[in-house]
Amino acid sequence: MIKTQVVVIGSGPGGYTAAFRAADLGKEVTLIERYESLGGVCLNVGCIPSKALLHTAQIINEADEASHLGVTFSKPDIDIDAVRANKENTVAKLTGGIKALAKARKVNVITGYGKFIGANQISVDNGEVIEFEHCIIAAGSRVTKIPAFPFDDPRVMDSTDALELKDVPNRLLIVGGGIIGLEMATVYSALGSEITIVELAEQLIASADKDIVNPLFKRIKKQYKDIYLNTKVSSMEALKKGIKVGFEGKNAPESDTFDKVLVSIGRSPNAKLIDADKAGVNINDWGFIPVDKQMKTNVDNIYAIGDIVGQPMLAHKAVHEAKVAAEVICGHKSGFDALTIPSVAYTDPEVAWAGKTEKELKADGTQYEKGVFPWAASGRSLSIGRSEGVTKGLFDAKTGKILGMGICGTNAGELIAEATLAIEMGCDMADIALTIHAHPTLSETTAFAAEMAEGTITDLLPPRKKK
Repeated sequence: MIKTQVVVIGSGPGGYTAAFRAADLGKEVTLIERYESLGGVCLNVGCIPSKALLHTAQIINEADEASHLGVTFSKPDIDIDAVRANKENTVAKLTGGIKALAKARKVNVITGYGKFIGANQISVDNGEVIEFEHCIIAAGSRVTKIPAFPFDDPRVMDSTDALELKDVPNRLLIVGGGIIGLEMATVYSALGSEITIVELAEQLIASADKDIVNPLFKRIKKQYKDIYLNTKVSSMEALKKGIKVGFEGKNAPESDTFDKVLVSIGRSPNAKLIDADKAGVNINDWGFIPVDKQMKTNVDNIYAIGDIVGQPMLAHKAVHEAKVAAEVICGHKSGFDALTIPSVAYTDPEVAWAGKTEKELKADGTQYEKGVFPWAASGRSLSIGRSEGVTKGLFDAKTGKILGMGICGTNAGELIAEATLAIEMGCDMADIALTIHAHPTLSETTAFAAEMAEGTITDLLPPRKKK
């Protein structure tokens, strides 16, 4: 029996943040992690390894497209083992750093699979039982799998398998046109795979506005073999010559055969896998654990954070929720009250958005002003040869207050931070337009979008006159 003041289940960005914050505030903390390596999905088989591979893809793509600058490179010699090693080294540095921080904070790390056996006890599959005063559930989510698909065949991959980069298939089908699927398409296309994407919805990245995704769609439509929208996978069969996939869609073939298939259709929460119900914790119909703004479940001494409490399933959301939970346990007046949580697809070009989307505003019946600035009019964008981008600002029609922003283009994931801060600060279009941005930069497009909404733009003809 191990007794502890605070136990945290899961060591992903949310889990280790919660453990470290509680330890910093003076609590005795135990952190349970089922795998040998700390960091959870994000650091081990998600955000970090994918970004390492995406950086490699970016270099390959930039070298390939440099001829329009008057510089021509020979075809790259890709050492797949070295590419994989670089990804693994990046992961090892970060996970090793977390392990060192846990040790420095005297956080007791237990390796094993923990499940609740009551409202104050967790049983670990290594034989230990942990008795706790408070618990923070940060057990995350898992890849959603369709039972009818032949996942027992190594040629049918999930995102974890794809990141292992065992080889580069000649023909790769990606089922799901969301962020993860499109990021993996970016990687494998750069490495030499012929890419086909099938998406059930009418657009890629269905949660974003279509006009923000369009620059990406137009670019990859030329690069990839096929993109089937409004199409479902009706069957999947493992044959000796490849994976035969059946389709149902207006523009899709009846079937086609691929060397490998990546299934990327979302993730499912792990609440039921840790027997949270045995602690009396409520789990809703979708498998998520409902919490309040203090991240508290229906059980007073048990909190939950991250993917397991609901959408969006993003590491940066989990980190902020983690600090709230740890601080509340330690007696602080803290709450999760974010006005927006930015989303980023690290594709080429990147797609990022924060706040309300235009389709959400329309659905809500909100009156808004829109300012759209095409990057074809950006000196910085033209100078780097990437004019396909766009920045769109959405503002309250009466007050001018910023409601949301979407960006598609180079480094959109970095640029969206200004919009996120502006939303949290309650800025209006004049605040953004009158802020002097360095020239020539891509960040100027944020101010230009606000000027387009105001009607004060001089770099383009204003869409209309305003007093």
